[in-house]
Amino acid sequence: MRVMIDLAEHYQDGYTPMKIIAKRQNISLKYLEQILPSLTKNGMIEGLRRKGGGYKLTAEPGAYRVGDILRLTEGDLAPVACLCREAKVCERAESCKTLPMWKEFYRMTNAYFDGITLLELMG
Repeated sequence: MRVMIDLAEHYQDGYTPMKIIAKRQNISLKYLEQILPSLTKNGMIEGLRRKGGGYKLTAEPGAYRVGDILRLTEGDLAPVACLCREAKVCERAESCKTLPMWKEFYRMTNAYFDGITLLELMG
């Protein structure tokens, strides 16, 4: 999230080199090398490899929902394994006393994070 907020705060500046993002956010280059390609591959950011290159958002900060970023970088936000997107149908689902509670929590979690944009986090 810190990387995406950093890019949002510098949206008007064009491409930002990975080294600068790492320094501003006190994040290791090794970690950025792991997450930036995923964000690029999924169209959240654009990378340019040449002099004056770096990374930038592909859309304005208000277009990015926190929920979308979290699902991309952290995986499914499901609170229990049986609600994950790729989960097999649980044999206990019909009789599970807690499943309705977890479903509602999952719905609320997604709704909460989908209701926040990068623009709002920029303050």
